Amino acid sequence: MSIIVDRVVKIKSNIEAKNINIIAVSKTFPLEHIQPLIDTGHIHFGENKVQEADAKWRVTKQKHKHIKLHMVGKLQSNKAKKAVELFDYIHSLDNQKLAINLNKIEKNINKKIKYFIQVNVGMENQKSGIYPNELDGFYNFCTKDLTLNVIGLMGIPPNDNNVDEHFKYLYELNAGLGLAELSMGMSADYEKAMKYKATFLRIGSLIFGKRH
Repeated sequence: MSIIVDRVVKIKSNIEAKNINIIAVSKTFPLEHIQPLIDTGHIHFGENKVQEADAKWRVTKQKHKHIKLHMVGKLQSNKAKKAVELFDYIHSLDNQKLAINLNKIEKNINKKIKYFIQVNVGMENQKSGIYPNELDGFYNFCTKDLTLNVIGLMGIPPNDNNVDEHFKYLYELNAGLGLAELSMGMSADYEKAMKYKATFLRIGSLIFGKRH
């Protein structure tokens, strides 16, 4: 068994809840590095650049129909068409222009995908995401005006000592909207995220090792 598969097995052994999904974030790693995990039937994989994901996954996804591909990085509007074609989930829905564009593309190519609204929980200028006080309006716009299938919220907490506080806040925002899924927690903090009912964990370096 490969070291990568071993690492996923180890992470799974820390997970008690049945509804938690591990997204293996394979950005920058070549397909041969990821293949052992594909061969074991792992379902969820994440990428943060559309071009790289297209080159790596288009053929592989046709061969392995069970694979669900997640866009976990910032999505530019001009890459939206390719993203809707390729991905099953987009975790970085963060502005009206993008939402309108995605809705139009979905209709044009007759494909519905699943979205997480990215929330800027720490209200940091340098980070993407909807500010919490604008969330209700944006959620209603995406789901009612555009009929996008928003299944949950996504957040990346600030790099401070209050990770629990940020996760709890995101959980409360998610519950307030009555959403079933919650995308939070990465290699360094996924165990804390699980305490606050995360259902999708975005784990990269803990599975694939350090990026070069």
